[in-house]
Amino acid sequence: MKDRFFATAERLARGLRANETLLCNLSAERSDFVRFNHARVRQAGSVEQGYLSLRLVRDRRQASTTVMLDGEDHAKALNELRDSLDGLPEDPWLLINESPRSTESVRRGALPAARDIVDVAFEKSGNLDFVGIYAGGAIMRGFANSLGQRNWHEIDSFNFDFSLHGEGDRAVKTGYAGFEWKEGSLQEKISSSIREFRELEKPKKQIVPGEYRAYLTPRAVSEITTLLNWGSFSVRSQRTRQSPLLRMQDGARLSPKVTLRENTAEGVSPAFQWDGFLKPDRVALIEKGELRNALVSPRSAKEYGLEPNGAGGSESAASLEVEKGTLEEKDVLEALGDGLCISNLWYLNFSDRPAGRITGMTRFATFWVENGRIAAPVGPMRFDDSLYRMLGENLVELTREREFLPDSGTYNERSTASERLPGILLKSLRFTL
Repeated sequence: MKDRFFATAERLARGLRANETLLCNLSAERSDFVRFNHARVRQAGSVEQGYLSLRLVRDRRQASTTVMLDGEDHAKALNELRDSLDGLPEDPWLLINESPRSTESVRRGALPAARDIVDVAFEKSGNLDFVGIYAGGAIMRGFANSLGQRNWHEIDSFNFDFSLHGEGDRAVKTGYAGFEWKEGSLQEKISSSIREFRELEKPKKQIVPGEYRAYLTPRAVSEITTLLNWGSFSVRSQRTRQSPLLRMQDGARLSPKVTLRENTAEGVSPAFQWDGFLKPDRVALIEKGELRNALVSPRSAKEYGLEPNGAGGSESAASLEVEKGTLEEKDVLEALGDGLCISNLWYLNFSDRPAGRITGMTRFATFWVENGRIAAPVGPMRFDDSLYRMLGENLVELTREREFLPDSGTYNERSTASERLPGILLKSLRFTL
């Protein structure tokens, strides 16, 4: 696919006219999918596809379109873009990379056969209602322009997102993802989920509104960081003072235990973006509780007189990581003592964006813990608290172990966004109902 993409870009570039610049982006994959419901395979298949985005630039005007890499008349698509440019206004914030820097990254992994996944799921889940979707294979991204720049990114990865369901709202949700498949790791994930599921069979404990000591698993933390990623690290949001971290721009700090980075080197996303700018391996966003660098897209760089650092148009992190702490995962419940162990959150939103306050609901397996042991399941609860409390004054510690959490989205194509996160222990989390 790499050769077909670069050959197509070269052929189109030879047909350009004076003052025209062509940018080509490829988004492609070869993926296997298996969907489960009631511990049975409901859908299975393989997909190979490649979307080619063509972007024509002339006299500070630009037009773009997306076609399939194979089976399309690319020259016709280019001519249609050319015809549309005359009627378009100049783009004052247009900025593309005019200093070609070519790169190639191919990361081969160890992926399972679909049959292996099915066998483990059936063997370990027994008669339980096992629900999930596996998506795995090679993801490819490419960039080429008429200035001679060539970039290629190809990576093998997998994501098995699954849950166990019982009567009412009894459910446990988890997953297994990475680059090197290990059957034993999936077996342990399923076995651990079954143990949690059995705990849900106990009578529920009613919790009244108030503040409770709490532990949030990496999957629960992911809901918070995903919300935080909506504008917090964008230079445009910061310059227009719309960032949820507005107080940090004015000097407020989080706990010195908190460090967040855009870690492209260890994620799934490519180290280049569609304007041709390369991404550094890592960008420190928050370091030891202090706000550091922002993510700068080419358009924002042009508007504010800055240097772009590989961010896309949304200026959000594609490979977000939170630095690990010192709490061993096996010691989490003992360290929690009496409080809530929260496996998942959902429906998060800002209740006061400028103040960094968020609200949301607990989901799936949430447990009341007494003396370091699970005592009873707890029904859904709503929390409303500040990031400056959760990641600041109320943060006790982060776990030493971190979980790799790719975005499970497969709409049109597999997502390349991912997070690598620890769990967090809080001395207090505020619940409103």
